[in-house]
Amino acid sequence: MISLYALALIVLMLLASSIKIIMEYERGVVFMLGRYFATYTKGIKILIPVLQTMQRVDMRIVALDVPPQDIITKDNVSIKVNAVVMYRVMEAEKAIIKVEDYHYNTSQLAQTTLRAIMGQSELDEVLSEMEKINSRIQEVLDMQTDPWGIKVSSVSIKHVDLPQEMKRAMAKQAEAERERRAKVINAEGELQASHKLREAADIMGGHPVSIQLRYLQTLREIASENNSVTLFPIPMDMITAVKTIADKISDK
Repeated sequence: MISLYALALIVLMLLASSIKIIMEYERGVVFMLGRYFATYTKGIKILIPVLQTMQRVDMRIVALDVPPQDIITKDNVSIKVNAVVMYRVMEAEKAIIKVEDYHYNTSQLAQTTLRAIMGQSELDEVLSEMEKINSRIQEVLDMQTDPWGIKVSSVSIKHVDLPQEMKRAMAKQAEAERERRAKVINAEGELQASHKLREAADIMGGHPVSIQLRYLQTLREIASENNSVTLFPIPMDMITAVKTIADKISDK
């Protein structure tokens, strides 16, 4: 009697273990006696006890964090770079059959590919053309993981760590560039101002009255200031006339 209960309990346990619930985002890769049998989608599935086994595969997008890698660029600069790789499994059976651990292997492949691509680039290219490098890494990874049923959708370099001496050199270069731009802008401003002054001088030279008006306006501006000493500008024509009269008096 006890043996019958034990047998019934074993049968119930086998039946319970044969019932599988597959989630919406999963696929169930089923093997029959060690050979690939089928790939099950969402819902309740029943397996043949002992004869069939199932491995679950998550079909959602996975964010793979690539740890910092020590890289020497093409121009012999040592940097540390880390990145994030976005991928998802497209064919569950390939991800289980073709590779032992698709997540681990994708991570290792991402690290080696990152070092290889970055090592072929110069530092200026790494800093200024990061999107282009991301695309190159993504293309290589996607091509190499395609036999595993994996689609690499994007690669993004998160951080590039430079040596301290390189940071100081780049800071000096940036400062020198800012000073150069400031000098260029100042020179362009002075050039434009000189053109305007020349135009104003040409206009005022053709209309002597405007010179007198400008002279009076300047006196008014000086008088409005709280100055202890006020200088009155004397036109050069007046100085010349006075000098001529003085020369005539001295000749007599």
